[in-house]
Amino acid sequence: MSVGTRSIVELESWVQLLQPDHAAIFNDMYTLVTTHGHIEPPPEMEDWIESTFGAHADVKSQDIVNVTNRWTLEGSLFNELRARRPIAAKSAAASSVSLEGDGTDPFCRPLTGTPTDTFGRVQGERSVTASNVAKYDGLHGVVIFDRHNPLEWDEASILDAFKTGLTWLQMAHKAYPAAVYPFLMWNCLPRSGASLIHGHMQTTLGEGAAYARIEAWRRGAEGYAARTGGYYFDDLYSVHAGLGLARTLRNLRLLAHLTPIKEKECIVLAPAFDVELFTAVHKLITLYRDGLGVGAFNLAVYMPPLGLVSESWEGFPVVVRLVDRGDPAGATSDIGAMELFAQPVVSFDPYRLAEALATL
Repeated sequence: MSVGTRSIVELESWVQLLQPDHAAIFNDMYTLVTTHGHIEPPPEMEDWIESTFGAHADVKSQDIVNVTNRWTLEGSLFNELRARRPIAAKSAAASSVSLEGDGTDPFCRPLTGTPTDTFGRVQGERSVTASNVAKYDGLHGVVIFDRHNPLEWDEASILDAFKTGLTWLQMAHKAYPAAVYPFLMWNCLPRSGASLIHGHMQTTLGEGAAYARIEAWRRGAEGYAARTGGYYFDDLYSVHAGLGLARTLRNLRLLAHLTPIKEKECIVLAPAFDVELFTAVHKLITLYRDGLGVGAFNLAVYMPPLGLVSESWEGFPVVVRLVDRGDPAGATSDIGAMELFAQPVVSFDPYRLAEALATL
């Protein structure tokens, strides 16, 4: 049966149809609960419900799917109806923001408007690094794109930005050998947390331990291997593939994530942080922008340490995580108390993301 006929609401049924080995992996890796929410609206609400949400039955009886990864303790609650919620207003400030800029922000003149790291700058063909003024960590850099508009890119500019970021990580490690834990991120537009519109990625190199969520993945993978004897990331991919939520691009494995941190999360598992991955990420973000209508997004790259460490990173690939952050002009935040303190609530069906990934 094609992915296009599937829905996350029916996930329990699709799990039951898995081959026995995939079903065993799923049950070792996830807990799955489908619950049902019911309401009794007064007659006066019926016109509003119909105009806002469509069919009354969809509102009066709602199916919610709760998926939790036993090993990383990441979980998501899926309810497609939440995507139809009325939004009170658009943000006037966000709506009026110019993506092209007027040349006055410091990233438009990086050599004079931004500080240099003590080990110097990295100058790429289409990007240049700076030292972040207000740092996340002791080693925190910025990869500044040559174009102000963060949604205006081509393959060459994306490849150059990643290469520049990698060189920064290598230079930082050489200057500070104790710093071995790399992280690269891209917050696109203020909706995603970017303080400046001008296109840029950020790089950090930590000491002592990987950042908490990366370390949670490493410990989860280590615990999974010790308990089941399987390789976590191989099994993570295989169970997604068995459910119709994954595909390959040459040496890369792409997953429409079963426990997304927010809307449309795609996971890319790669053997190395190299040109093959950079090219695939360019295709992926272009699909998100042009095919899925995504403007604001967050992209993160997890990588094994650059030097010797005491803990095991065996089998840990390079991981790219990409997530949609919603309407750039939206006045309502996509993250609330549920996401901060409990578990993400997601309205976009991973099977619709899988359909889009199949076009790459």
